[in-house]
Amino acid sequence: MAGALLAPLPSAAAPEAFLRPSATTPALYSFSSSSFRFARSRSPFLGLRLSYPTNHWTLRSAGRGLRIEAAAQPTVLVAEKLGEAGLALLRKFANVDCSYNLSLEELCAKISLCDALIVRSGTKVTPEVFEASKGRLKVVGRAGVGIDNVDLQAATESGCLVVNAPAANTVAAAEHGIALLVAMARNVAQADASMKAGNWQRNKYVGVSLVGKTLAVMGFGKVGSEVARRAKGLGMNVIAHDPYAPADRARAIGVELVSFDEAISTADFISLHMPLTPTTAKLFNDETFAKVKKGVRIINVARGGVIDEDALVRALDNGTVAQAALDVFTVEPAPKDSKLVMHENVTVTPHLGASTVEAQEGVAVEIAEAVIGALKGELAATAVNAPMVPAEVLSELAPYVTLAEKLGRLAVQLVAGGSGIKGVKVVYTSARDPDDLDTRILRAMITKGIIEPISSVFINIVNADYTAKQRGLRISEERIYRDSSLEAPLDSIQIHLTNVESKFASALSDSGDIVVEGRVKDGIPRLTLVGSFSVDVSLEGNAILCRNVDQPGNIGRVGKILGEQNVNISFMSVGRTAPRKQAIMAIGVDEEPDKETLKKIGEIPAIKEFVFLKL
Repeated sequence: MAGALLAPLPSAAAPEAFLRPSATTPALYSFSSSSFRFARSRSPFLGLRLSYPTNHWTLRSAGRGLRIEAAAQPTVLVAEKLGEAGLALLRKFANVDCSYNLSLEELCAKISLCDALIVRSGTKVTPEVFEASKGRLKVVGRAGVGIDNVDLQAATESGCLVVNAPAANTVAAAEHGIALLVAMARNVAQADASMKAGNWQRNKYVGVSLVGKTLAVMGFGKVGSEVARRAKGLGMNVIAHDPYAPADRARAIGVELVSFDEAISTADFISLHMPLTPTTAKLFNDETFAKVKKGVRIINVARGGVIDEDALVRALDNGTVAQAALDVFTVEPAPKDSKLVMHENVTVTPHLGASTVEAQEGVAVEIAEAVIGALKGELAATAVNAPMVPAEVLSELAPYVTLAEKLGRLAVQLVAGGSGIKGVKVVYTSARDPDDLDTRILRAMITKGIIEPISSVFINIVNADYTAKQRGLRISEERIYRDSSLEAPLDSIQIHLTNVESKFASALSDSGDIVVEGRVKDGIPRLTLVGSFSVDVSLEGNAILCRNVDQPGNIGRVGKILGEQNVNISFMSVGRTAPRKQAIMAIGVDEEPDKETLKKIGEIPAIKEFVFLKL
């Protein structure tokens, strides 16, 4: 069936089209004309399915010709309220079942009859849901950004694509951040409540001016940069902290990128726009508040968990933080007896960042388009879980996929300063012909390792290049032939981060790039090069890298300090330029040493610099 397909078609179709293997699923066949899309089914009769504007058709053998039979439209279950514009798009393509406030049992009972599911944040899409779908559910659409309520692992295992709508609510969230900023500065909410209680307290609610004040935007992504633009229009001096934001984009807005400590210690107002990740969870805690400018004011329209709420209450009580304006909370809905919510110096709203008519309609359209595209078999730029990979390819590349991601995560931890990553060069060494080595999944995993630790975006082979481009991350690849075994697809992977500062100077090559290299040995990913120093480190757990003078006793001194703090050493490796010269000592540790322990290591005279890394 690889030749031209000639068949009587509805008049709207082209008179002929060519059948070819599908680019996304080689087991299928497809062809497209201006109005049609065909896909060969997996069924024994080798039928063909035709999607034609609002209907589905099946082409079956009929003597020497083909017979077109009508088939059911796909069914989309909308489990939470969605804007009418999005519903209208869905109804043109599919049967739409709007069933809100379903219990888990009710959702599981319905899902086996559905091809797609659209939710917001209130519906939990658990492994039970995917199991109950019996393989029919092809796409889950999250109308919004966060996907904490969707089990990605279960979705991937069941072959279900998960897509979200990350762009439509950007302006709404930024506007709400500015609204809270102004309302807090002028005590709008408190004065309103006072007047409605019958009071007239002009002297009590004297505010502060915004003109000339410094606003620190913590997280310079889409929302953060929009907040910065608007704050500049209010006459504020705006600085930002985001180690991965392009400096040229910040300069274009008139914003200076600075370090975390400089941002929080100099700002009069701090606006949070960072994702909730293991790195940012409770980032604003007692220790952080001890470094802020006394009387600072804080706005959060990002994620509640980035603030230790008990610590914020203490900072408000002692005057370290003058006021806070919060739209998000660690637990939502926030408890009615929350000390933070009830605090007289706190302005609160119930997660209204995206709650404008325009944003809700925009999200509805964006998620509807993504779901429709996925049902058509198109690869969505907003996909947040990995696509299916042929088992034989994944089996061979599995250790290298792990190596690629871990090298990316390690490399990004070596970056210092606020200039952001300018570019990434990846060098593969292999004995194989380039046509026999598809590096797209490796490049995607390197991108994942670099971006995910500081982002709420989930990276996979579908959206890696798109996400990197959106964040100004330029990734180039180079292949070097090395005469080695053809059995292994790769000999090594080397990552260069260009034009960046490093918190560990020894990681810099002669050209000034941060360089790390890794290999797979006996199926285990290992770090084999840092800067110009050869090492041999298993990429598991945690590690301390030390540059030191190569002399007797260093290993013992470090081991003694770690042992006294009950930190277990899993391995130790030393790479050196020459005896008694410079060396790098790599120490694997099972636990994360506290700051005092790391400080003691740094005070050893022979150690010139060190860095702690989570591998």
